[in-house]
Amino acid sequence: MEIAPEHQPFIIAIDGPAGSGKTTTAKALAKELGFIYVDTGAMYRAVALFAQRRKVLFTDHDAICALLPDVDIRLERKDGEQHTLLNGKDVETHIRTQEMSRAASDISAIPCVREAMVDLQRRAAREAHGAVLEGRDIGTVVFPDSPCKIFLVADAPTRARRRKLQLEEKGISADYDTILREIEERDRNDAGREHSPLRKATDAIEVETTNTSIDEQVSMILSLVQRRIDQFRKGHTE
Repeated sequence: MEIAPEHQPFIIAIDGPAGSGKTTTAKALAKELGFIYVDTGAMYRAVALFAQRRKVLFTDHDAICALLPDVDIRLERKDGEQHTLLNGKDVETHIRTQEMSRAASDISAIPCVREAMVDLQRRAAREAHGAVLEGRDIGTVVFPDSPCKIFLVADAPTRARRRKLQLEEKGISADYDTILREIEERDRNDAGREHSPLRKATDAIEVETTNTSIDEQVSMILSLVQRRIDQFRKGHTE
């Protein structure tokens, strides 16, 4: 299913807390619809990695802001998989650790970082005929006019189990109790931060995923999205 190129891009905004299945769902939707997938989390992780390599503390906001002109982030597909390039080098493996997950939460709260990444996310999405973005403020800040907003929710224990499984599938050792504590802490940080806190857009469709498999989740959301696309296309042809 495709949107005519003369129309504005169809933006699917998926928000939700860590471990709610945003990334898996977004990738599956993008593949099914032929849209691009804009991995917003990877962008923040890449900035955090760059700051870490420059030995800049995440609490030093002025120094972090000063680094941004030297940061070039690109998302590319290789052999069917999306990779994150930081200043021309593939850092996908480096940014997928628990350490970088925590760092991304810290650095994403810095206003100058959010502004830079939001600009990058918007440009990436608008260059395509359709895009899927997932994060914590896509429907409220990045694309508040998105015609299709999804907000995923699941309880913390379920999300911790999912994250543990994801890490183990990548060969990364993970402790459930540690992951659960980190998820609960990130929930508090994301919901309580001053700039772009995690919250559901008023017109977002809430999808409970605690007792839903990923396949069921994707199928259900794809059905919702297809109805929104049909409405979107009809509205642009009348």
